Amino acid sequence: MTNMRRILISGASIAGPALAYWLNRYGFHVTIVERAPALRRGGFGVDIRGAAITVLERMGILHHVRAADTQMTGVYFVDSIGKIKGQISEASMGNVHDVDIEVMRDDLTDILYNLTKDTIHYIWDDSITAIQQTEEGAKVQFAHSKSQTFDAVIGADGLHSNVRKLTFGDESQFKRTLGCYISVFTTSNYLNLNYCQQFYTIPGKTVGMYSAHHNTEAKGMFVFKSAPLKYDKHNPESQKQLIAETFGSDTGWETQRLLQSMKEADDFYFDEICQIHMPTWSKGCVALVGDAAYGPSPLSGQGTSLALVGAYVLAGELKSAKGNYSNAFTAYEQVMRAYVEKNQKIGLTAAEGMVASSRFKIILQDCMLRVPFIMTSMFKMITKMIVKAANGVELKDYLKSG
Repeated sequence: MTNMRRILISGASIAGPALAYWLNRYGFHVTIVERAPALRRGGFGVDIRGAAITVLERMGILHHVRAADTQMTGVYFVDSIGKIKGQISEASMGNVHDVDIEVMRDDLTDILYNLTKDTIHYIWDDSITAIQQTEEGAKVQFAHSKSQTFDAVIGADGLHSNVRKLTFGDESQFKRTLGCYISVFTTSNYLNLNYCQQFYTIPGKTVGMYSAHHNTEAKGMFVFKSAPLKYDKHNPESQKQLIAETFGSDTGWETQRLLQSMKEADDFYFDEICQIHMPTWSKGCVALVGDAAYGPSPLSGQGTSLALVGAYVLAGELKSAKGNYSNAFTAYEQVMRAYVEKNQKIGLTAAEGMVASSRFKIILQDCMLRVPFIMTSMFKMITKMIVKAANGVELKDYLKSG
């Protein structure tokens, strides 16, 4: 490509480095700015399915990602004393055995960073404070670095995107809450979980624990239903206190021990379970990708796949447009819009299955767990829906196109 362009990406999680890889491969000069001082650690297991598998294969990292697979074998539902009430296989949760992949989020970010660290300029511990679009491009001001002008700015900075707020306005315009909050953190695998997950459910709340990194550690999880809460998104200690107050009176299963582990965790994650719905993902020379543009929620299991596919398509359309960003962003939305909507529908139907709102619904779930035929039929239907959505986009081969 003879028409070199300077592109700034905000966010060094998954969509950002994946987009940077493809843009660099197509001849763009890419800078990534990340608010955190280094790669963020922790997080939950993320699924990669359908078209996203093809993207990893074209990036040449599919074998690395498969090697990091969590190898989960099943999900167990337990009562207040830890007695197993029922089980479903991991494949029943929507993953196709030996095809789809589940990896820990930080394992995937490590792979993507190692793929790009020698070719992409990373700016750590900094953030964008202003974007001024001019005829020359986007003049970007940073919290710490000196201002620079780029030909385009891409927000790959998550559900609470700073680039989206600066360019499109407050996130309340685009956020669709699913009525739940989730917390995940690392703890010791003191239950000796063997490549499996355990969940304990009471009305409006779920406590979970699953093994990670080949059973050498575990992840604790709290999920609960709630009306919208006001909390400091940048203060983990106040978030931990919120969880402690919500679950503090619950003594069943491992709730109290996990609350103690949560207080000591240094990779604590907490957020609202919500989706992002926007009428357009670009304005001028600024565009959004991944959760910043169309987050489907963690409960959909499709956020990572959308991020990888969105990065691939956006970079490819920028290459094909040969510097015409308006055409590139329009084509990007045309390719991605229906695919995004199919995958967001999965998240919209998942919240009730994760957190039962009443004791009656818990009893109903327990009864279903005791009837394998019903469970098998139901999860075959769910898997079919997820597989269809995950493959609901046709990927062009941009390397072969002009």
